[in-house]
Amino acid sequence: MDILRLKALLGAGCFSFALIGSVHAGGFSRGTADTDIIFEDGNFNMRTSVTYVAPTRKYSVNPLNPYLVGVNYSDAYAVPSAAVKFKLTDNLSCAGTMTESYGGDASWPRSSGPLGKLSENFTMYEYGVTCGVKYDLSKGRVWFLGGIYDEVTNYSLDAGAALGSNFAPLNVRLNDSNVGWRAGVAYEIPEIALRAQLMYRSGVSIKASGEANTFAPTNPPTPITVPATGDAKFPQSVEFKAQTGVAPGWLAYGSVKWTNWSVTKQLNLQVPAIGLNNGNDYFWRDGWTVTGGIGHKFNDWLSGTVFATWDRGVSTGWDLTGASYTLGTGVSMKDKMGGELRFGVAAVYLASVSETQYSNYPVGGGNFANINRSVDGGWGYALSGGYSFKW
Repeated sequence: MDILRLKALLGAGCFSFALIGSVHAGGFSRGTADTDIIFEDGNFNMRTSVTYVAPTRKYSVNPLNPYLVGVNYSDAYAVPSAAVKFKLTDNLSCAGTMTESYGGDASWPRSSGPLGKLSENFTMYEYGVTCGVKYDLSKGRVWFLGGIYDEVTNYSLDAGAALGSNFAPLNVRLNDSNVGWRAGVAYEIPEIALRAQLMYRSGVSIKASGEANTFAPTNPPTPITVPATGDAKFPQSVEFKAQTGVAPGWLAYGSVKWTNWSVTKQLNLQVPAIGLNNGNDYFWRDGWTVTGGIGHKFNDWLSGTVFATWDRGVSTGWDLTGASYTLGTGVSMKDKMGGELRFGVAAVYLASVSETQYSNYPVGGGNFANINRSVDGGWGYALSGGYSFKW
């Protein structure tokens, strides 16, 4: 094989393109820390990117709020990623990384659900440091990886709209910060662009606090600001990634990721001053995400890749988080300054899914009703752009 071609292709960041397929995977998954930069040649490396995702989720059935049928409630969002690597010795490198690991964004033109939601979103930004120690073997080399991260959570809710809601207007803002860790091992033979890696990432427990703005039940209603809290568990994960040269200038790669979403049963919100103890019910199953792709170096300055991702979905009938299918492509272009521009695009299909757990929901007066909702399958898209350089 042409060793130089394969090494160049290895640096094209095929896996960074394939991450487009995981930014709308099961649960609240968005970005993954770019710890692969540790394997790159160079004393100093920098890689940045942003991925814009526009999903489509339209209600086909909504008994409680029939005026929302046909409405796309899933908001577009952007996922940033940044990584900087320093080679400290011949056998030790460390990287600082930043990304949005989890998130959710939804909005409705009229009040939705018993609480009368108009918008609800949260972000979890991860800031981490990961180091890798390399040992040369008789053939190839092995890496031991480990690091810590701080996950910063921000949550907001606007609810209680007058249309179709019995609740006073309510605005909630919460935040939290938690520390987690990751550890992994990798084996590589650079001469044939072969690498296999197993990485574990710990979960975190969110106990957010903040305040709620609402109205006291006086006549006339009086604006008040009161304490609010929220809690949830977020999952651990294990990911196996592998790549290898398969012909001169060609690279095959793939990954399998398990995410322990079954620990995420509810996102709970408490506002004691107004007697509010509300929860988004999920009771998810564990998630599996599978990605595969092929990369090719066309010449000394242009490389490309195509990839596909399948995520089986995590819904168990309590919510509307179904399976997804992604097909994408990307190109990498080296510039005259020694940097590398990367652009990617992907089509995302989100499968139809229905709730099944709300067939006997209490609606007052001792009455019960079926308020299970459904969403149609729908297409979305993702666009990604990034830049990297090394010296």
